Amino acid sequence: MIIFRNITTRVKTAKMSYNQSAAGSPARLHEHNKAGRLRTMAQEKQDQWREQWTLLRDGELFLFKDWIHPHTLESFRGLDILECGCGGGQHTAFMAPFAKSVTAVDLNTAQLALERNAGASNVRFLDADIAEMDLGMRFDVVMSVGVVHHTDDPDRTVANLIRHAKPGGRLIIWVYSHEGNWAVRNMVEPFRRLFLRSISRKTLLWLSKAVTAILYIPVHTLYRLPLRFLPYFDYFGNFRKLSFYRNTLNVFDKLNAPKTGFITRKRAESWVAPEKFENIHISRYKGVSWRISGHLKRHGLTNNIR
Repeated sequence: MIIFRNITTRVKTAKMSYNQSAAGSPARLHEHNKAGRLRTMAQEKQDQWREQWTLLRDGELFLFKDWIHPHTLESFRGLDILECGCGGGQHTAFMAPFAKSVTAVDLNTAQLALERNAGASNVRFLDADIAEMDLGMRFDVVMSVGVVHHTDDPDRTVANLIRHAKPGGRLIIWVYSHEGNWAVRNMVEPFRRLFLRSISRKTLLWLSKAVTAILYIPVHTLYRLPLRFLPYFDYFGNFRKLSFYRNTLNVFDKLNAPKTGFITRKRAESWVAPEKFENIHISRYKGVSWRISGHLKRHGLTNNIR
């Protein structure tokens, strides 16, 4: 029988046990230690993420569907999914009705995600570092939406995600792109590092609301003209589709993140190199991010879980 445990302040080792969870039981948080398969967490816990997903929620299904393109929720039906970086559990809730099982992992918010998905019978939550976890099994789908670029070493993180994919299984990643993000990389990020690290998250939320309100002026005037050369032209097209609340979340996310990297196309291509992957898909999304996916080849692999 698995015992429910509250999330600890710092977890030094994590291992998942699957055969102990009764079918049809409510979602649980798993945190298991086992001698001989210990993996030390490299990335520190970051309270900013717990505070963000406590203050805000993301319920925009169309965005999630766009980010996982060309894959669909229906294509997940009956599959075992590993979600790497589940945040507040919003995407977990989208996938659970289709999947055979969802294993949702997060270093900072697994407990919160569990509370928001407590009724899901096919979901397990794990408090672990996605770059260091060793779950002892592989999955039909390994996915990470909006998380890899916030890790200490995105390349190492992706390599660990790949180790958890079954031969023939899918890797799906959505990350911020280096291309198309000059203003965020060279203006927003330095401002955040210099001035926003020490303020309270509630103050940051009010600042995000003010910035969002100001953005409505150019987005609903200048950016309605057919001037596609303007920076973030496609991105602001999405802005007009979203509620003020969801646009505030976008702004808050960029001002709150303790660490953000921006991924070049060349780097994205290296993650799904044709030597290991087939059915490779890499595409820009709204000029500011990459949708990256592929099927892990079935033959010639050394994909053992360490």
